[in-house]
Amino acid sequence: MPVSKPPCRPAFNWLLICTWLLAASLHAGEPTAAQRAAFKQAYAAAQQGDDNWRKLASGLHHYPLYPYLQAAALEHDIQSIDLDMVQSYLRQYPDWIPAADLRRSFLRELARRQDWTDFLALYQPGLGESLSCDALQAKLAQGGSLDFERDLATLWARPSLPNACDPVLSAAQAQGLLTDARLWTRIDQAADAGQAGTIVSLTDWLPAAEQASARQLALALRDPAGALATASNWPDTPRDRQAATLALTRLARRQSSSADSFWQQLQTHFSFGQQQRDQVLHALALFHATDFDDGALARLIALPPAAQSDSTREWRVRVALARMNWPAVLAAIEAMTADQQQDGEWQYFRARALAASGHAGQARQQFAALADKSTFFGFLAADQLQQPYAICPLTLADDSQREQQLLTRPGLRRAFELFAVDLPALARREWTQALQGADGDTLRIAADLANRRGWYDRAVFTLSSGEALRLYDLRFPLASQDGLVPQAEQAGIEPAWAYGILRAESAWMSDARSGADARGLMQLLPATAALVAKRNGLAWSGAASLYDPSVNIALGTRYLAQMAQRFNGSPWLASAAYNAGPNRVDQWLAARGTLAPALFVATIPFKETREYVARVMAFSVIYDWRLHGSAVPLTLRLSAIGQPYGLPDKDTPRRAISCPAAAPAAASSAPAAAATAAGN
Repeated sequence: MPVSKPPCRPAFNWLLICTWLLAASLHAGEPTAAQRAAFKQAYAAAQQGDDNWRKLASGLHHYPLYPYLQAAALEHDIQSIDLDMVQSYLRQYPDWIPAADLRRSFLRELARRQDWTDFLALYQPGLGESLSCDALQAKLAQGGSLDFERDLATLWARPSLPNACDPVLSAAQAQGLLTDARLWTRIDQAADAGQAGTIVSLTDWLPAAEQASARQLALALRDPAGALATASNWPDTPRDRQAATLALTRLARRQSSSADSFWQQLQTHFSFGQQQRDQVLHALALFHATDFDDGALARLIALPPAAQSDSTREWRVRVALARMNWPAVLAAIEAMTADQQQDGEWQYFRARALAASGHAGQARQQFAALADKSTFFGFLAADQLQQPYAICPLTLADDSQREQQLLTRPGLRRAFELFAVDLPALARREWTQALQGADGDTLRIAADLANRRGWYDRAVFTLSSGEALRLYDLRFPLASQDGLVPQAEQAGIEPAWAYGILRAESAWMSDARSGADARGLMQLLPATAALVAKRNGLAWSGAASLYDPSVNIALGTRYLAQMAQRFNGSPWLASAAYNAGPNRVDQWLAARGTLAPALFVATIPFKETREYVARVMAFSVIYDWRLHGSAVPLTLRLSAIGQPYGLPDKDTPRRAISCPAAAPAAASSAPAAAATAAGN
């Protein structure tokens, strides 16, 4: 249970005394290692339905996480408990995260039982689409009817809905609420979102004469080549033109040449509108560019203004860079929007193009404007000028009083305790709830408290904008207890680079797990990890062991070394291989392997990999500085393709670090920001 607070009067002269008393009580009540060990045992037992959990937790009734044990036991027995048991827990812990989870779980169970009376007694709005539909089904079961605007309008705007909504939509159709216009509105939304299944589910409710057009839209999403193969037999109606346009744009992404052929055939069959023509021309030009086809640059230049986008303007530069056509690079950057031109990547390549075109003075000015930024392109610009890297660290001032006040928040104390007992996912949820709406100073102090407890990812995710980006010691932790430096050295790779990979892969979230099942700090696939362990004679105890930082780092550094060995030791090419796979990197090298490294990175077709390489290499510079006080120049790290890369030693030149007189505002580190920023 939460620690009870000492009684405090509101008068100002009591404030410091109350804070001191509460801090003392919190310190005195700091959980012991024995309590934490007992909680772990009891929690595992409760999750497994072992009634012995109560005995294991006999001394934990005042432990701050005790309610998690009760909730875990109830969750395990969800199919046998009743409403009174759930409501009793909710009354006792109304604002707790396990209470919200228990409510959702029991509502799903009541829906499965079709116990709609108890369902409605427990239900609250705002619990997600599935339970919203269950609530509507409960209403229908009790004799109610549906109103479209009140009950369905919000759900109807979603391009995809869970299966729990199927009975409700069927009832709405039976009531005559799903008019043809409403059906087509949702079909159009589903088409825009690529949800073919939604279109198929609605098709049978359309008039028979309109069903073929809906099926063609679904086919255009699922099999655009198959749809286009039959499109010449479709009638020339607005809906069929919509399906053909969709199929052409979808196929262009996969097979630009095939899409081109179909476009030539179908222009005489369909009366495409100008907007549809622009849409197809845009897709064809863009994906011929990502394939670096011979005529790609001419296509991009010839695009009508209405068919252009930030993407086509960007790829016009990338194709020109692949050709090393510097006048075309300058022209392409000039054709960009003003906002695009401010991106560090295009500022850097504009300077490169100016230098290559004989405009050394203008190039130097452009490099100088960029070199005061601690980003991939800022570091490259500093290298061009042979000047120190601009890194302006900020130190968080001590504020013990604010720290103690922050630790009075029960939710934050629970977050720290959940992290201490190896439940980081639950810890993050408590953290988010406890700090919702907090100001920047409060977030910085909380991140520092977390960092001191070894919970490093909180600073990475919390300190994500403005001046907080300069808190490098928090945002780029060294975490020596996890053994990265000795493991990297044993693997024969540079620790700063290994740190950069880890930071880019997981942001220090030790329990990170991707959709492809990559796990842990360095995001290793279990199958890959098993092979690496066997190859290097390291212990391997299964996929779950990848959540152990020391295991993950030992295997991750060896896999990095394996990638580096494949590419002449090159850390930047190995980084690309780590992200996209070595076979794809081989393909890109075969096509554009004569380019200089920075140009090659700019022409990587995958946005994710392109930005990943830039991010890792910028992080490597920052970690090198954190480890040594200076950094190996980024241009040395970007070794020429085919040239062996040697690990830095005492004779390797190093770049000094300095802070310009007026420190620049740091770029945002949110995932949506340009990934070339060292703030990510």
